[in-house]
Amino acid sequence: MSLFKKLFKKTPKLDPLNFSMIGTDLHSHLIPGIDDGSKSLEDTLALLRKFEALGYQKVITTPHVMSDFYKNTPEIILAGLAKVREALKKEGLTITIEAAAEYYLDFHLNDLIAEKNLLTFGENYVLFELSFTQEPKGINETLFEMMTEGYKPILAHVERYPFYFNNWKRIEEYRDRGILLQLNINSLSGHYGPQVKRMAEQLIDRDWIDCIGSDCHHMEHLNMLERLATNPHLHKIAQKPTLLNKQF
Repeated sequence: MSLFKKLFKKTPKLDPLNFSMIGTDLHSHLIPGIDDGSKSLEDTLALLRKFEALGYQKVITTPHVMSDFYKNTPEIILAGLAKVREALKKEGLTITIEAAAEYYLDFHLNDLIAEKNLLTFGENYVLFELSFTQEPKGINETLFEMMTEGYKPILAHVERYPFYFNNWKRIEEYRDRGILLQLNINSLSGHYGPQVKRMAEQLIDRDWIDCIGSDCHHMEHLNMLERLATNPHLHKIAQKPTLLNKQF
């Protein structure tokens, strides 16, 4: 094939993805009024209707837990979950919802680990996030303590941290230690910027992503998700047999 033909070879158009291939969304903010996600029960129901229409069978929602901003406890989160489930039943929706949390890695997280007071999903999986300004000091020690207590850490939206852009050695260190990596689907749209988009694509191409999530806070996040349905990298990760989302 000539260089001209290679340059202008058309990429086959993909059919829109049925999100039932993914099965379960593992990162969202749907408990109303407790973080920067859904503002009301009505908003939550609308979002769950959209999840169901896209093909999802289950959502494991993950409210923020941050010592300075969102002082959520398992009791607060699970009480909110109970209200959502009751409303779902009345609405007659078939999608199911569970709850864990997205823990911000700060000093408070160390206390929660010591108290064994983390909300988990599946086989003791814990979703955690970092500051976007710099890698926290003591992160290795915190993750060691978490794993020593039997938790299985998942780093949320690994592609979004500027200090990990093209820092493949550091990301591989996490993988070698058994830290799982979650990617936001909407990173593939360029929603978080072109560098994040490139990182998301490269992480998928390297087969380093263990699970994906909507990180849904509002309806526009799901509308973006729908517009990505023909994205080749989304198709590639959705077809991964060992994708953690498919285990729930």
